[in-house]
Amino acid sequence: MRVRDAFVLIWSLALPGLAGAAEETGSAAAPAGPRRLAVDDSFRIRDVGDPRVSPDGQWIAYTVTTEDLEKDESSTRIWMVPSAGGEAVAVTAKDESSSDPRWSTDGRYLSFLSARDEGETQVWTLYRGGGEAVRLTDTAQGVSAHEWSPDGTRMVLVLRDPKPEQIEAKEKGEDYEEKTPRPWVIDREQFKQDYRGYLDRRRTHLYVLDVESRELAQVTGGDFDDSEPAWSPDGTRIAFTSNRTEDADLNYNSDVWVVSAEPPEAPEPTAGEEPAEPAFRDLVRVTSNPGSDGSPRWSPDGSLIAHTAVTDVEAILYATQHLAVSPAGGGEARILTAELDRMVYELEFSAQGESLLFTLEDEGEQPLARVPVAGGAVERLIAGRRVVDELSIGPHGEVVVTVTDPHSPQEIFRWAGGELVQRTFLHHELLSELELGEVEKVSFASADGTPIEGFVIRPPGFEEGKRYPTILEIHGGPQAQYDWRFDFDAQLYAAHGYLVLHPNPRGSTGYGQDFCLAIWQDWGGPDSEDVMAAVDDAIARGWADPERLAVTGWSYGGMLTNHVITKTDRFAAAATGASATLYAVNYGHDQYQRWWEQELGPPWEPEARALWERLSPFNRLENVTTPTLILGGEEDWNVPIINSEQLYLALKRLGVETRLIVYPGEYHGIDTPSHAKDLKERYLEWFGEHLGNPWEPEEQESAPGVAPRPPTGL
Repeated sequence: MRVRDAFVLIWSLALPGLAGAAEETGSAAAPAGPRRLAVDDSFRIRDVGDPRVSPDGQWIAYTVTTEDLEKDESSTRIWMVPSAGGEAVAVTAKDESSSDPRWSTDGRYLSFLSARDEGETQVWTLYRGGGEAVRLTDTAQGVSAHEWSPDGTRMVLVLRDPKPEQIEAKEKGEDYEEKTPRPWVIDREQFKQDYRGYLDRRRTHLYVLDVESRELAQVTGGDFDDSEPAWSPDGTRIAFTSNRTEDADLNYNSDVWVVSAEPPEAPEPTAGEEPAEPAFRDLVRVTSNPGSDGSPRWSPDGSLIAHTAVTDVEAILYATQHLAVSPAGGGEARILTAELDRMVYELEFSAQGESLLFTLEDEGEQPLARVPVAGGAVERLIAGRRVVDELSIGPHGEVVVTVTDPHSPQEIFRWAGGELVQRTFLHHELLSELELGEVEKVSFASADGTPIEGFVIRPPGFEEGKRYPTILEIHGGPQAQYDWRFDFDAQLYAAHGYLVLHPNPRGSTGYGQDFCLAIWQDWGGPDSEDVMAAVDDAIARGWADPERLAVTGWSYGGMLTNHVITKTDRFAAAATGASATLYAVNYGHDQYQRWWEQELGPPWEPEARALWERLSPFNRLENVTTPTLILGGEEDWNVPIINSEQLYLALKRLGVETRLIVYPGEYHGIDTPSHAKDLKERYLEWFGEHLGNPWEPEEQESAPGVAPRPPTGL
């Protein structure tokens, strides 16, 4: 039976449970006893997300992303599970990647995005009464987002301006195929972005599609990017996020706007002149905060728009993102979480509109919380040793969330009446086979007495009184936090006998804005003291072997790794990924010119340049003695590979043992499955060479997932 046919069958007969779910979860019998995690187990981990409750509350649609090592690619598939519990059912075909499930208001259709037939990404729909998936849109460029109108007759689409060649091919009825690319014509300050490369003047705008006639009308325009559309409850207006300042490439401002959903008025043509831009209707600026506002959500009565708000523009990326509400017609915003001083993310109005539900970062936790719209105390609904990432509100007030904990990757859960119940079990079989390391939250004092928290991941079979080779793993950002989520890499290291340290040093979120801002113009200062305090704490507790220590990190975690190895020779090995070393090299070469200028100043100004040079770990590399593995993606425009190349050559010339691994075609993340596997094996090999493998030889031979190789690099 084809998956499409299975979808039709379950909706037409309302029968939960079909053969096919096992394709995603596996069906092999579990072994007799638990085993340790292996590299290849990463391909049995599914990325579960984007839960959507059907309008009648009976079903939960969601996405499952799978990495296929044999095909060396990732694909996303849409599934459904009964809200009341039952077997999950595949909605879209396994060999056609699909995402962004969205229910029509009446529940008759489920739409999604897919680039089937190797074309541009378009909107497809499945009808509840039966039939094949139908392509709803046929745009020259791909659709990046879509949302149904409240009455189900229209959709709002997010489309990037097409290339002239795409329009030409569309008019000829041909598929667009890029041949020799045209030269990039650059006249913007923000002209690069990771995963996209060079940027031109093509912008993203909102369009309204009439579902029946397929007529498409553009409702926003101009030299601005528009995103995050949200329909008003009466379907007459659309809220969205946009930076419409004159110098949008040079600031972090964004505001919530509202535009009429009616097609724009066509201006009268003038003889001999270019056609004028359509007169877009009733554009209203809802927020005027000079910081970043976004993620608009309408109240059920349409009077308010809830949104996130960063109010401290001086602190830029270190500032706390709050939860706020503003009048839908514009006016003063009310910050609902000012006293909380914690980063706020996913947000939705409750079914009746009297409160807002959201997630927040809080001292290594990420709970689901609630606050009254009128203001008041924040109540934590789902908290403790777990992490809530995404949420969807059902018609009866039930909440569907994705949840992960230290021993379980992300799954779909339903929360109602104070009870949290699991609804998907994609990792049940894998977890039944494994013995994972225990995770403990710890606290300790840094060198200056500042309280620091973090997590320790112990090897399976951990014994008190025995010291273990230890890996200090530093998170990126730096504006992020380690929390109670399942961490495959940390568990993989633990499975190989290493104690793993996950500190939240200053610069991390989850501990208030002052804590995050403490590294302002002082990268590698207090945060390096904090991560070393984590090492000292683990040694003092009798857990870590001071003679067998390693340090690693990716992105800012790699940058801080570079700082650490210029300040101490205590580590037997280091591995630094996608890191920066000589900071001035990045100006104009990466995507962060705004951040560089606002925190460090223009690098051509003498006083600012002195700060750039003082902070750059490249200028202290003569102090490094730690054997250092260096890794990165060839096409990374976030932290360009030139940093890794310079670090490698400098260490090589200084006589430090080093190796450079560059992953072809990869960006800031290493996404190709074979490359991701290679990355994990490189780390294990490097740490094994320099810290010694904690396993006994007979265990080592039988352990899956380790693939030794000659140290040839690339």
